[in-house]
Order: sequence, then C-alpha cells, then structure tokens
Amino acid sequence: MRTEQVSFYSEGAKMGGILRLPNEVRDGQHPAIVQGPGWMGLKDAKLYERYHEALTNAGYYVLAFDYRGFGDSEGDQDMIMPLRQVEDWRNAISYMQSRPDVDPNRIGAFGSGGTGGGNAVYVAGIDTRVKCVVCQVGIADGEDWLHRMRREYEWVDFMKRLDEDRQRRATEGTSELVNPKEDIMIATPERKTTGVKKDVDVRVPTQVQLRSADAIIEYKPIDVVDRISPRALMLIAVDPDAVTPFDHSVKLFEKAGSPKRLVVQRETSHYSAYNDYHTIVTPMIVDWFDTYLTSGPVEVREDSMLTEDVTYLTKDSVAATAPAAVST
Repeated sequence: MRTEQVSFYSEGAKMGGILRLPNEVRDGQHPAIVQGPGWMGLKDAKLYERYHEALTNAGYYVLAFDYRGFGDSEGDQDMIMPLRQVEDWRNAISYMQSRPDVDPNRIGAFGSGGTGGGNAVYVAGIDTRVKCVVCQVGIADGEDWLHRMRREYEWVDFMKRLDEDRQRRATEGTSELVNPKEDIMIATPERKTTGVKKDVDVRVPTQVQLRSADAIIEYKPIDVVDRISPRALMLIAVDPDAVTPFDHSVKLFEKAGSPKRLVVQRETSHYSAYNDYHTIVTPMIVDWFDTYLTSGPVEVREDSMLTEDVTYLTKDSVAATAPAAVST
C-alpha cells in the first residue's frame, strides 16, 4: 500500500487528506472508497490502516480525510457538526471525481464509529454519486444517541443546559465551551480504558461549543437511509453495544431498501470487536464493494440482485476461520 498526502477544498476551507493506493497501479481509471473519520477521529488513525490495506490490495483507491477543524484541515476547531461533516464528505467525492485516475462512476463510502458510520449512511442517502456504502457501528439518530448515554434526570438537566446556551447565543453571541468527550458524549467504562484511539486522542479538540450538541440532536441518518436503494448498504454492528446501540443498526437495516446486509458481532464489545472479528469482517467489506461497486454509464439491475441478508458472528466463527495448527 502506497500513501500520498493530498488536499482539496470544502466550502472554502483547505482539507487535509491521505490517499492510499495499491502498490502496483495499472493504467486507466480505478474504483475509489472515501472515508471520513468516526466520532472525534482523524484520517491517519492506525485503526483504519488494516481496512485500507485490504481495500488497496483489492485494487481500490482509498481517500481518508480530516473534517473541517480537525487534524490537517482548516476551519473552526470548536465545532462538531455532523451535517457539516457530510458536506466535507461530498466535497471529498468531488475531489476524487476530478482525478483522471479515478472512475467517477465507481465511488463508494466507508464509515466507522458513531457519526463516522452515520455520515456514510447520510451522504449515500443524499448523494447518488455514492454507489455502495459500508457503515460500521454507526448511529441512526443523534438525539437518541445522546439521550441514552444519560440517566433520565441527567437528560433533563442537559436539555435545560442546552436551552440556556441557546439564549446565551442569542443575547451574548457566544456558546459555552465544553469537553466533547465528557460533556457531549459520555464515555463508557470501556472507552476510558481502551487504547484503540490513543494515537489520535491527544490531537483532537478538547474544547468545543455546546451548540455542537444541538447539531448532533438534529442529525438523523435514519431519515435518509431508505433513499440509498437500489444502491447497496452493508451495516456492521455489535450486540450488545454500550457506545452505539445495536438497535440503531437494526433500525437502519429495517428501513433501508435492498440490496442490504447486516453483520452482527456477538460475544465482544464496541472497541474489542475491531480486533476480535477483523479477520472475518474485513474480507466481507472488500467483497461487498467488489460485488456492488460496479456502476458505469450503462447500468443493469435484476430482481436477483435485490437481496437482504443478516449474518451473526461469534467467537466460534473466528475459530472456524483460523489457520489449522501445524505440528512439528
């Protein structure tokens, strides 16, 4: 896998991106996958490299980019607005279409983690240039996501705090600055101890405007997921999941049209699943793009292509796919 540092513009802001390419690139145009980071993530997170390695080995160009205000991208660093991130994603697609070595009719979206997965669904729902999408442990409804992190009395207090902040913004022109990992998202015990994101945690904003919570509450990928069909959607979930509730993936799957697939990872947890089922799930992702990222100037669809599928993974699944031991 080769790596190039690239840049493009989103609503006037210069965006930083990493373009990952196959080691050997043939002449002509190539299919491409665009990925925006997950919640409080950055484009160069080591967590993503294993997926990019598999995709580039399969012949795909993979563009990962930082949202406005994050990492190497310009923009306000004190705002987290998912719908603005969706705009960034659409501009990333436009950049890829501008490249002579990319097939503009074969662009897919891959998103992982909270709003990262949700953004992949959202951009595919509103932008038909996305021909195939994979959403891993994504959210369906920002309001429900923030609500379920809190006990009911905490949610009532949070709503009061947001109302006071709206009034402050209207009368004083400022919003309260808060820690996004503590005051907007409530970290689970696993999140506090996991090292999955340690390489980027120290480089993301630690103070954002509380108005960001309003933007997340208004963010509902569930409202557009049915607009993806007849383009293909794969959802990857953990059951149970204390970070991005399992039923969010189920609801997205139920509302989406075909072709669609739901992969359920059991006997694991939100962050552990990245390692526990990597050897099974990553080939599934590659196969999904291989199967459905085939659109061109002439497109033919048959009823046999409009499929629905649910796959359940357990630790036995991993054991069944592990190489046999060799005695010496």
